[in-house]
Amino acid sequence: MAKAGNKKSTKAARDAAKRLFADNRFARHQYEILETLETGIQLVGTEVKSIRAGHANLRDGFCLIRKGELLLHNVHISPHSHAGKYFNHDPLRIRKLLAHRKEINKLRLQLDKKGLTLIPLNIHLQGSWIKVTIGLGKGRKLHDKRQEEKKKQANRDMKAALARY
Repeated sequence: MAKAGNKKSTKAARDAAKRLFADNRFARHQYEILETLETGIQLVGTEVKSIRAGHANLRDGFCLIRKGELLLHNVHISPHSHAGKYFNHDPLRIRKLLAHRKEINKLRLQLDKKGLTLIPLNIHLQGSWIKVTIGLGKGRKLHDKRQEEKKKQANRDMKAALARY
């Protein structure tokens, strides 16, 4: 059991145990992320091996709720190179995300009410489990994207100016 003084070290150990396999930076540009949820994912063995090798692409991915289940669509996980043709998986198959019923119902209400979208943000390893972080996002307009880029550039300029002095 960790002592009260070791909170930093245990948090650092947890963060180090979280290994990022795939990140969807494009989604953060296209959507304003309002809320995130970490879910498990139902995978077959060759998919796990491919993800651990870094062969996953989230760019075109999205999530839908059908028949009370949270489903991940259009995420490409390459076939494993050392498995035979018979034992490999379909790269674009629909995968089930594992979340509690309350969380799924809450997401369904928000999707119906506000017209938002569920987007996969990253795939990471937590402990010994592969997890997917999904975000509830609202699409950005072109002028919103430009304004966000201006803010980022201003912050970069400020940091560079402070670094000089």
